[in-house]
Amino acid sequence: MGVQAVIFDIGNVLIEWQPERHYDRVIGEDRRRAMFTAVDLHAMNDRVDRGENFHAVVKDCAAANPDWHDEIMLWHDDWLHMASPVIPHSVALLRALRDRGVPVFALSNFGIETFDIATPVFPFLTEFDRSYISGHMGITKPDAEIYAQVEADCGLSPETLLFADDRTDNIEAATSRGWQTHLFDGPQGWADRLVKEGLLSTEEAQA
Repeated sequence: MGVQAVIFDIGNVLIEWQPERHYDRVIGEDRRRAMFTAVDLHAMNDRVDRGENFHAVVKDCAAANPDWHDEIMLWHDDWLHMASPVIPHSVALLRALRDRGVPVFALSNFGIETFDIATPVFPFLTEFDRSYISGHMGITKPDAEIYAQVEADCGLSPETLLFADDRTDNIEAATSRGWQTHLFDGPQGWADRLVKEGLLSTEEAQA
């Protein structure tokens, strides 16, 4: 059975997500390395992705680490600078699939408030046929339950889902459920896969 829906991760597939890069620009690489060693900021962000309040989580983390208080608060105040820029070719692929009538879903570790912040800035986030956002689901990839919830909601067989994500653990979890998968390492490789699957022509898959 062929692909019945294409599923995009968002961070590092449609929008670059590189907090370290932003901090390097703002406070310098040495201070950033020291801060990330002292404070597990990605664990802090995981709480947001599981549905906890964005402002409250960052504020609590900053208060618990007074030596880095102001720098941690930048995670909140500069969030849009960390979640950028857009990956234009990936957005073009999303829209080309929709033009072909291929159902396109999002499955992303993303907070409730941060997704609300991102949507007006990145309008393509409203263009999915179905959006599975971890903050609203209360669970994150690569937990098997989030994939099970997607299957139950969309009603499609696992083998008919083609999923692109930049993280190996997320891909392995989807593969173990029978999903077709693509480890995203750039939009051209993803475009080539969509052409190989017969979902887009070479011309439609161009940047």
